[in-house]
Amino acid sequence: MRNLFILVLLLFLITSCNSTGRKAIDEEKFASRWYQGKAEINVFELKQMRYGEEREGEAVMIFVTEDFSKRKQVKLDDPAAAGKGGMKVMKLNMTREFVTGVYPYHTMLSVFTPVYDDLSSPKITASVTEWCGQSFTQLNWKNNKYQAKLFSYFESEGDQELSISANSEDEIFNLIRLNPDLVPTGHMKLIPSLIYNRFSHHPLNAESVVISKRKTGSDQAEVEVIYEEIGRKLLISYVDAFPYEIMSWQETQTKGDGTEEVTSAVRKSAQMLDYWKKNRLQDESVRKSLGL
Repeated sequence: MRNLFILVLLLFLITSCNSTGRKAIDEEKFASRWYQGKAEINVFELKQMRYGEEREGEAVMIFVTEDFSKRKQVKLDDPAAAGKGGMKVMKLNMTREFVTGVYPYHTMLSVFTPVYDDLSSPKITASVTEWCGQSFTQLNWKNNKYQAKLFSYFESEGDQELSISANSEDEIFNLIRLNPDLVPTGHMKLIPSLIYNRFSHHPLNAESVVISKRKTGSDQAEVEVIYEEIGRKLLISYVDAFPYEIMSWQETQTKGDGTEEVTSAVRKSAQMLDYWKKNRLQDESVRKSLGL
């Protein structure tokens, strides 16, 4: 009997001390929402500050789960064959579209965040295209730091490779969707948004931040990220109940003369949709239902 008790105790300690796994994930709720073969499409009314003026546009946030290669850090073609080499990730594809005078801007951010593995987002990419040219940044998490590659049409930025020992602001959106309890709080180092980096041309690096969370209503809450030295603030408002939908976000940049430039996005529609199957001319009507 004593040996049986010791065996049971050892099994309990082994399972309870598992260093991987996000204990905040409610598997039953999560699976019912995210494993039904659809993505969540969120359309936002965007007011983007650029060149000192506010531009009207649209932002789209697409959340979906995928099977991801741990080694190659790409979407798996054959998850069953990958075995332990694969993991589930929450993928965010976020776009912004707006016009500056004559020419348009198109941005895209992609963030891949583990669902169950308590790890930093293994891959984050961002691109900005407009009539002057294009730029692209990719972060890959390797050896407890991000290996960054930056490609730009600006001579002063050129093509760069560097290592940054910090997590990324961009994964906060995914952490909220998994469970806001996963968002860290307090003083730390953080890599600012890659889209901010492209717009500001601020050197890509880790910056000092203070992150806080607070309730703003019976089922509403927000995450605030304040950068202590570069004058940037991010505010994300979300529903404080599963599936933790993001309702709005706001970026504030304080310039050297003390003036503030505010970019904001407020959600106007949302829909669960297997959009990759709706690629025929007749499917364009779905865009109208999304307000696009």
